[in-house]
Amino acid sequence: MFDVLKSGGILMIPILLCGVFATFIIIERIVFFVSLKKKEANFWEKVKEPLNKKLYGEVLEICREEDLPIASVVEKAVYFRNTPVSIQKEAVNTEIDKQVPKLEKFLTSLGTIANISTLLGLLGTVTGNISAFGVLGAGASMGNPALLAGSIAEALVTTASGLVISIPALVFHNFFVSKVDKMISNMETSVSEMQFNFLKKEE
Repeated sequence: MFDVLKSGGILMIPILLCGVFATFIIIERIVFFVSLKKKEANFWEKVKEPLNKKLYGEVLEICREEDLPIASVVEKAVYFRNTPVSIQKEAVNTEIDKQVPKLEKFLTSLGTIANISTLLGLLGTVTGNISAFGVLGAGASMGNPALLAGSIAEALVTTASGLVISIPALVFHNFFVSKVDKMISNMETSVSEMQFNFLKKEE
């Protein structure tokens, strides 16, 4: 395997680095979203009863103890519950916008890696073909087929390596983006339901 990768030439170094970074980001984001889902479930269990009983002071305390995007958004909704609806929505939307970067962390980098890996593979194809044609042009292919084979190997290995890294990176990037969009939608729906309840007169 090492000999095959080595045949890809100097461009295999940035391609492999892209693979390492992509793997790190994918694992980190999977762990993050799995953990976040569990924490959010626990958070809703904590605030469910205080919200039903309109114990908003207790809800605010719980929100401030939790380092979660949804907790920050709920805190804003509860804090501005007695203000006009337009102000409530503006405060909540502003807080959601502030939380989005936490959910999208590393996703831009993952998308960039997906594109760069493909381009690096394509560059390896071009340089390998240039080298191959150089060998043919020099008439050395008949005397030393190994030179021609090495150039072709460089083109094929870099192309394949770039695609092997780019395809999973692109798939996971799109998956994580859709995950973030769904979480934002869920936050907006949950808070909208809370705000509807705030409109009811407290007993």
